[in-house]
Amino acid sequence: MRHKIGGRMFHLPTNRRGFSLIELLIVIAIILIIITIAVPKYQKTQMFMRETAAIKAIQTIHQMEVQFQSQYGRYAASLTELGPPASGAPNPSAADLIGNDLAGGEKQGYKFTLTGNPGGYVINATPVAYGSSGSRTFYSDQSMVIRQNYGPEPATANSKEMP
Repeated sequence: MRHKIGGRMFHLPTNRRGFSLIELLIVIAIILIIITIAVPKYQKTQMFMRETAAIKAIQTIHQMEVQFQSQYGRYAASLTELGPPASGAPNPSAADLIGNDLAGGEKQGYKFTLTGNPGGYVINATPVAYGSSGSRTFYSDQSMVIRQNYGPEPATANSKEMP
C-alpha cells in the first residue's frame, strides 16, 4: 500500500503485527502473580520496620529518662514531661528531650505510654492496628530490659525478654 505524504510516496506495510489478546492476557496474568507474591512480603517488611522503630523509640525514652533524672532528680512520669514545652525554656514539666510525635504518644504505627511509679517508670508500646502496623507489644521499665509479647495483649514485666 502506497501513501503520498508531503509530495513523496511511502510504502506502508499492510500486514502490521501487534500483540494478540492471548499474549496480553498472559502478560497481565504474570504481572498479577508477581504482585500477589510481592505485596505480602512488602507488608511484612513494613511491619518489621515499624516494630524495629518502636524498639528504638523505647531505647530513646530510656536514654532521655536518664538525662531527665540527672537534670531534675527524678524520672519523668509522662511522655509530656520529656517532650518540648509549648513556649519558653525547657523545665520539669516539658524538658524538650524528645520530639512532638513521641511526646504525643504515637509514632510510626505504635502507641506509646509512659507512667511513673515510686521507683521509676514503665513504658508500653502497642501497635495502633494489630497485624497491620505491628504484631508485637513491648514493655520496659527503669531496668531498661525490653520485653515483648507476640499477640495483641500488652506485654508485661513477665513477658519474654528480647534477646
